[in-house]
Amino acid sequence: MRFPVVIHKDPESDYGVTVPDLPGCFSAGETVDEALLAVVEAIETHLEGMLLDAEPIPAPKTVEFYKDEPEFADGIWAVVRVDVSKLSGRSKRVNITISERLLSLMDQYAAERGETRSGLIAQATMEYLATHRQ
Repeated sequence: MRFPVVIHKDPESDYGVTVPDLPGCFSAGETVDEALLAVVEAIETHLEGMLLDAEPIPAPKTVEFYKDEPEFADGIWAVVRVDVSKLSGRSKRVNITISERLLSLMDQYAAERGETRSGLIAQATMEYLATHRQ
């Protein structure tokens, strides 16, 4: 999943990072790179907690959705990638049947984004559940 994040820095402080899609999820680092690495871990931990509590995982919105929000006016936007296939314990190998064409499209899409087939399936499933749960 790709989450938009906003980086902010106050004088005399580290870089802070907020994840608008996940209220209460934030991180910090001495440099922008450290802050972005730390926020990926914060997102993973936050999502794990949501899964353990059986809470739905929200589908990430775009930077454009949030960019005009006053609380983020002084921030710098970035997008971080989180491999949701690693969440919630051990992975389990499954066997599925899918058309060759769809499989080819999935693999192409994943490769273009530096993702794996398994990661794409996990991400698509989480996004589907987030938007279709009642």
